Amino acid sequence: MNCLIIAAGHGSRLRSVSPSKPLTPVAGTPLIEHVLRGALAGGASAFTVVTGHEAPRLELFLTNLSQVLTVPIVSVRVEDWDRPNGHSVLAGAAAIEGDYLLAMADHLFDPSIIRRLLGAPAADLTLAVDRDLANPLIDMDDATKVALGEGGAIRAIGKTLERFDAVDTGLFRATPALAAAIEDAIAAGGSGSLSDGVQRLADQGRAATVDVAGARWLDVDDPAALAKAEALLG
Repeated sequence: MNCLIIAAGHGSRLRSVSPSKPLTPVAGTPLIEHVLRGALAGGASAFTVVTGHEAPRLELFLTNLSQVLTVPIVSVRVEDWDRPNGHSVLAGAAAIEGDYLLAMADHLFDPSIIRRLLGAPAADLTLAVDRDLANPLIDMDDATKVALGEGGAIRAIGKTLERFDAVDTGLFRATPALAAAIEDAIAAGGSGSLSDGVQRLADQGRAATVDVAGARWLDVDDPAALAKAEALLG
């Protein structure tokens, strides 16, 4: 299955360390290479990477990495990378036929999470969530929270939820319904964020989850998280 990776943003909180968040070294290896290798080990068979900020450098790296890993890696460049991340999802999904995995360029994860997503029951959207709210790797102030309903269905998602049951790991198994939901949310006046699209599917009872508590994952979004990543992988 194709894995869509969002890698277009500025990565402003890591700019003091590296001009390109996806190319930031973690234990001597660029962050996005860890993401690609993790997804590949979990069962992804091809990649589509949405680029924007520092696109030429990143795209050259991906071209070379494709040859090293002997796996297709296609880059899709967006010109306005300041827009919410749902716009990157739309650009990448347009280049993919059928269902796909979705990952962030700054999230490290155990390949078992990908395997759990691939093995989960079919749904329009499945989000890997962590119900271990005491997980020391989670930055709860910055995390996207998820409120769950019956059977693990998503009821609500967002960074400012006061009541929630789990945390969004940034890893999904998606169908074309996700892009359609993001487009519908934009047409209704939404910002175009990925969470807007997920919430729209959740409101329709079409967004499922799989619990990956116990599997290691980390959002490498700032120097403190980068230090945690270095300690884990160094």
